[in-house]
Amino acid sequence: QVQLVESGGGLVQPGGSLRLSCAASESILNFNAMAWSRQAPRKQREWVATVTNGGSRAYADSVKGRFAISRDSALNTVYLQMNSLKVEDTAVYLCKAEDYSRGDSWGQGTQVTVSS
Repeated sequence: QVQLVESGGGLVQPGGSLRLSCAASESILNFNAMAWSRQAPRKQREWVATVTNGGSRAYADSVKGRFAISRDSALNTVYLQMNSLKVEDTAVYLCKAEDYSRGDSWGQGTQVTVSS
């Protein structure tokens, strides 16, 4: 089972930026896709962004134009650059490795709080 460790969360003011990292214990190219989701208190987990093994990217409408997912396969790391942050972006952000044969693996998450 792959281990995923997220980092980079914290407290930021509205309009600010953060970059999250997700370090995997094996090559991220072993997976069909890597994704970020988020979970806010008392809300359902929400998909945020995906980068496929082939490099295609997709974003939720709520973050399109503000967030960018990227990867460094040499470091086995996936990133989520978050700009123009809003209060409603406050959540625990979780990294997921998607494998159509092995199933999905999740990290523990990193807290992002957007507040003035």
